[in-house]
Amino acid sequence: MLRPFLSLALIGSNFADTIERLDPALDAIIPPNAEVETLCTGHDWAEGPVWDQQGQRLLFSDVPRNTIYQWKEGMEQAEVWMKPSGFTGIVKNRREPGSNGLAFDSAGRLVFCEHGDRRVSILTCQGGKRTLADSYQGKRFNSPNDLTFAKNGDIYFTDPPYGLPRKDQKAFQELPYCGVFRLTPEGKVTLLDQSLERPNGIALSPDETLLYVNNSHGPRPVITAFPVKPDHTLDTGRVFFDMKGLDGPGSPDGLKVDPQGNVFTTGPDGLLIINPEGKLIGRVRCGRATANVAFGDDGRCLFLTSKDRLLRIQLKP
Repeated sequence: MLRPFLSLALIGSNFADTIERLDPALDAIIPPNAEVETLCTGHDWAEGPVWDQQGQRLLFSDVPRNTIYQWKEGMEQAEVWMKPSGFTGIVKNRREPGSNGLAFDSAGRLVFCEHGDRRVSILTCQGGKRTLADSYQGKRFNSPNDLTFAKNGDIYFTDPPYGLPRKDQKAFQELPYCGVFRLTPEGKVTLLDQSLERPNGIALSPDETLLYVNNSHGPRPVITAFPVKPDHTLDTGRVFFDMKGLDGPGSPDGLKVDPQGNVFTTGPDGLLIINPEGKLIGRVRCGRATANVAFGDDGRCLFLTSKDRLLRIQLKP
């Protein structure tokens, strides 16, 4: 078990969430007096948070409920913003049918990873959705899970099988692997990697020379760092961080990178903060499996979707 460099900062009114400081460098990211706020509760599996700067709100998916919620400052509970969010079909034995990862493009349009409809889509200015990609070489994706944008408009996304019907997963699966893909603004889809059993959270380094991908696979719970080649494909990846042996419920899931190159990833017992050299410098312990993370309010705060809750932590200005 890892022991903190500094004492635990027990925060929050019910002391359920703690910040564990493993290195003094964390103080430059999360100030010593920071608190973990519970913003709303009551969800099945909150996922895919994204800050809408124009609307001054947080949007996030509840995957089992096939719903996207919005939360604004002052709300005691989040409001339904879109339903259905990721599945419009009739197959009923899906545990995770809704949207998962959400991101805004450079024009401010919302892009979705949709589990049930097995596609990457975009919300148009007229209010309807348009499919950006739903297949590779004529075979449907498994269930696009999470995504990140490159500065040139390329979308990198992961495709594990979590949105497929559990009882009939093999019958529905058309691709024989779980891939990491790139989608260009022109609509071209390229398979970048198929070595990870369950690719999940995904993010680029600030200079876009590395692509980080979480592998939410019990026997190999690792973050892989892939060098990005000049043609935007990937070189052979290396293990950036191995979560095996860390205590607490949950596995590698959502992932973001700050402008300094620090990696914020959900994992066992909540959130891990890892510096660019791969050293774990802090944890936010939530006491439960935690799905995803997002920066908000111009990078001044951090949002966590922790199972049934939406949490917020203020960051160092």
